[in-house]
Amino acid sequence: MKVAGKDYLTVRFDEGVVYLIDQNQLPFAFAIHKCFSCEDTCTAIRDMTVRGAGAIGAAAGFAMAQAFIADDDPVAAAERIRATRPTARDLFFAVDRVFSAGQISVKAAVDEAQHLALANTEAARDIGRFGEPLISDGARVLTHCNAGWLGFVDYGSALSPVYMAHRGGKQVFVYADETRPRSQGARLTAWELANEGIEHSIVPDNAGAYLMSKGMIDLVITGADRIAANGDAANKIGTFEKAILARHFGVPFYIAAPLSTFDLDLKDGKGIVIEKRSADEINYQTGPDRAGIIHTIRVTNPGSEAFNPAFDVTPAEFITGIITEKGIIKPEIGKIASLFR
Repeated sequence: MKVAGKDYLTVRFDEGVVYLIDQNQLPFAFAIHKCFSCEDTCTAIRDMTVRGAGAIGAAAGFAMAQAFIADDDPVAAAERIRATRPTARDLFFAVDRVFSAGQISVKAAVDEAQHLALANTEAARDIGRFGEPLISDGARVLTHCNAGWLGFVDYGSALSPVYMAHRGGKQVFVYADETRPRSQGARLTAWELANEGIEHSIVPDNAGAYLMSKGMIDLVITGADRIAANGDAANKIGTFEKAILARHFGVPFYIAAPLSTFDLDLKDGKGIVIEKRSADEINYQTGPDRAGIIHTIRVTNPGSEAFNPAFDVTPAEFITGIITEKGIIKPEIGKIASLFR
């Protein structure tokens, strides 16, 4: 990705330090967050300094490598990393791969973590290549959460086809769901689209029915955090609602995700663990005042409880297709299994 004309990766690893674009400060400030230990990187994953399936996976792999470098107990470190974001399949995939490599040597662990980060970028680029033909000139795309550059080491998943279509000369308009409570769409997707020069508008999470009923959406593309063997897909809370609306109004609904997001050990989405996050994310919002000074304020009734599930699961029958680095497939057990043969 380019920020002010300079190339950046969302996540990178150099001499034992993990460097992250600090997503908690965007879009009001751009900063690089440094993690000097496995525990630092775990904290950054947990507090969403880094977020998005692919970026979390890369960061988790680097955290596992940091544990080997520091001669920490690798089993305990792996458990700490897995506990940071329990729904994210890419995180578990990376931890397992780097843990296995670390049984050979510390260098092997570091090399594997770097390999996974590179593979993440290549997969995202290929997702864009396969998904780009879905986007016609003049298409209007609805997204939910952020699955762009910031959600991967680079390129992204759901937005990768959009970026490639735009760079290929197509006119694309993106409606970005705000994605409460952390506002990934309003803060991150919109920031990315503005950097890329793509026309877009931030819309409330509950505007989908209105937009589709007026014929204003041509297709929906979202990412995924874990996909079961039958094609059921977990993604940011509110994704299932968009899939229901898309089915009702006849709008194609696509999931974009690399093979590392698939969990073939899960027969269906009922087995996906749904992360529950702090009520503070619902009750408080952070942003600058007119003078540019950052404040955190409460926006909900002080006497009320808040329940904050971070993900929901979209059943396979609501998904038109899954865009992967090997092509677009139907969300069916046989089609998914064929990707891994």
